[in-house]
Amino acid sequence: MQNIVNAFLLVYAALFPIVNPVGSAPLFLRMTRGRTTPERSVLALSVARNSFFLLLGSLFIGSHVLVFFGITLPVVRIAGGLVVAAFGWRLLHAAEDVEDRGDNVRNTGPTIDAFYPLTMPLTVGPGSISVAVTLGSQRPTADFAQLAVLGGAAIAGLAAIAVTIFVCYRFADRIIAFLGARGTDVLMRLSAFILFCIGIQIIWNGYSSLMATA
Repeated sequence: MQNIVNAFLLVYAALFPIVNPVGSAPLFLRMTRGRTTPERSVLALSVARNSFFLLLGSLFIGSHVLVFFGITLPVVRIAGGLVVAAFGWRLLHAAEDVEDRGDNVRNTGPTIDAFYPLTMPLTVGPGSISVAVTLGSQRPTADFAQLAVLGGAAIAGLAAIAVTIFVCYRFADRIIAFLGARGTDVLMRLSAFILFCIGIQIIWNGYSSLMATA
């Protein structure tokens, strides 16, 4: 039982600060401005589901895929960090959507893709993928029954992450409603800047690891 609890907490505690659904909620709200509450709820559920399966695949088969293609984790961090930094930079300098300010104005643009960029790289970026791959590559050598139990605990940890993502995204408007229009815009700009910094940090971590093994 102790090993099961430890496996659950390890997965959840390792991924939560990287996924950071609380910090990403303002960005999710910004990108879904003009959508109705039911539409935003469907998007939040889709993002949570996509995040779960993406992290699940990274946890159990990610290390094998990297070995097959001869790709190292530092290279994944550098490439992914570039994507995150570019995404954060674009959000940081995005013009405010004045047409979405009115209560009766509805966004009639194309349907928002729940996978890109809402799931990746906004929610599940290269940092969380590399963490999941690292956790999966460090599976202990044990009999099949014990591995199955620990795998179930790890899956439960990923499910808890997905539930947290859904709750934070689904109620993002209520969480930051008290800030007002100006406070919300400031928080979104700040979150975009933090996302940009996270991308730069991921690039630096990948470069440092690559140079250490050179």
